[in-house]
Amino acid sequence: MYKKKPFFIVFEGVEGCGKSYQSKKLVLNLKKRGIASILTREPGGTRSAESIRSLILKDYFNKKQKEKFDIYTDTLLYLAARNEHIKNKIKPALKKKRIVICDRFIDSTIAYQVYGKKVKKSFIDNIHKSILRGVKSDITFVLKVSSKSSKLRLKKRKTKNRYDNFPQSFYTKAQNSFLKIAKNKRNYFVLNSSLNNSDLEKKIFSIVSKFLKIK
Repeated sequence: MYKKKPFFIVFEGVEGCGKSYQSKKLVLNLKKRGIASILTREPGGTRSAESIRSLILKDYFNKKQKEKFDIYTDTLLYLAARNEHIKNKIKPALKKKRIVICDRFIDSTIAYQVYGKKVKKSFIDNIHKSILRGVKSDITFVLKVSSKSSKLRLKKRKTKNRYDNFPQSFYTKAQNSFLKIAKNKRNYFVLNSSLNNSDLEKKIFSIVSKFLKIK
């Protein structure tokens, strides 16, 4: 029997892995059983954080290299958005014993900014000490996808953002980083999402059900 409690679920992975799709499916599957949840994303999730997201995306599409943000400025903007998101949405929801489902969280910062852009991890860790406020995921799903499947999905997207335009080598490196982060962690589940079908949806719900004791 499900007992209402704060629970934080995160979906991580590279572009085209299906995490946004599967996070929405999880919300619907919980709703079918009368369990409400909040779906949110990073960067973004609140009005102020979404404004910062727009700023980051706009910068990326600027063709003039001299006008682009420095990697540390870029990272600080992501962390500023996270601060707003945690303070104004995630933390209040968890205090009310809500289930929060988030499309990306801190592992994306490590995979993309640390492993990908070579930002010092200690720089991010020091800021996280102040902004995380004890918030950490109860479950993290890392969706592993083949380059062929991710390419096909990205091609079908009507609107593109900064994450959809990196070379394949960057995505391969990022995916390996996510797998490295997840290694030997009990609450991390690495699932193959190349097919992204109902079997994956059922598997995700089955794992969540065990943690939440849903029958």
